[in-house]
Amino acid sequence: MEEDDVSGLAAQLAYFFLLSLFPLLIVVVTLLPYLQISGLDILGLFRDFAPGETINLIESNLEEIMAHQNGKLLSFGVIGTLWSASNGINAIVRSFNKAYDVKETRSFVKARGMAILFTFAMIGVFIVALLLPVFGKEIGLFLFSEFGLSNEFLIIWNTVRWLVSLVVLFIFFTVLYWMAPNKKIKCVSVIRGAIFTTIGWIVVSWAFSYYVGNFGNYSATYGSIGAIIVLMIWFYLTGFIIIIGGEINAYYSKKVGC
Repeated sequence: MEEDDVSGLAAQLAYFFLLSLFPLLIVVVTLLPYLQISGLDILGLFRDFAPGETINLIESNLEEIMAHQNGKLLSFGVIGTLWSASNGINAIVRSFNKAYDVKETRSFVKARGMAILFTFAMIGVFIVALLLPVFGKEIGLFLFSEFGLSNEFLIIWNTVRWLVSLVVLFIFFTVLYWMAPNKKIKCVSVIRGAIFTTIGWIVVSWAFSYYVGNFGNYSATYGSIGAIIVLMIWFYLTGFIIIIGGEINAYYSKKVGC
C-alpha cells in the first residue's frame, strides 16, 4: 500500500467522484419520468449509506437541478458524467496497474473507451440500486395482498431485495477488477477483492455515517463547507476501499502465480 501510494490515489478518486456526482444526478433526474422514480427515492438511497451532513447538500442541489431541468440537461449531464467519471475510472486503472506492477500499454482510445463503458455500467448499477428497493417493495406488497401471505414473507422479501442490490454491486466490482488492469487475469482470481470491497464499502460507509451523526461536528471546524468536507472524506474512504480490493487481488495473484 505504501509503495503504490494508495492514499494519494484514493485522494485522486475522491476528487473525480465529487466532480462526477452532480452530473450523474443530472442524468438520473432527467430519466426520472421514464423510470417512475421520485427525487425522494434518490435521496433515500443516499441516506442508506451517505453521512448525514451530506444529505442536505445533495438534497438542495438535487432540488435546484430538478427545478431547472430541460431538454438540454440530459445531453449536458451525459457529457459531464462521462468525462468526469471516466477520469475517475482511469485513476482506478492506474492504481490497479501499480498493484500488478504493469504499465499501461493500451491506446488512449481503447483505455478511454473502456473507462466510458465502466461509467455506463456504474450508472446502470446506480439505477438498479434505485429500482430494486422502489419497485421491489411494490411487488412484495402486491404478492402479500394478492395471495394472503404472512408478515414474515414481507420481512424475507425486503431482505432479499437488499441482497440482490449487494449482488449487483459485487458483480460490478468483479468485472471492474477483472477487466480494468492491463494484465490477463482469471475472473475467479478477483473474487477476494470484490467481496472485500462490497462488504468493506458498506461497513465503512455505515460506520462513518454513524461517527458523523453522533460524534463528528465538521461544521464547527469548516463552517458552511462542512458538508462538502464530509462528502469528500466519504469519497476518499470509498476510493481507498476500492484500491485496497485491487491490492488484495494483486497480492494473491502474485502469490499463486495466476
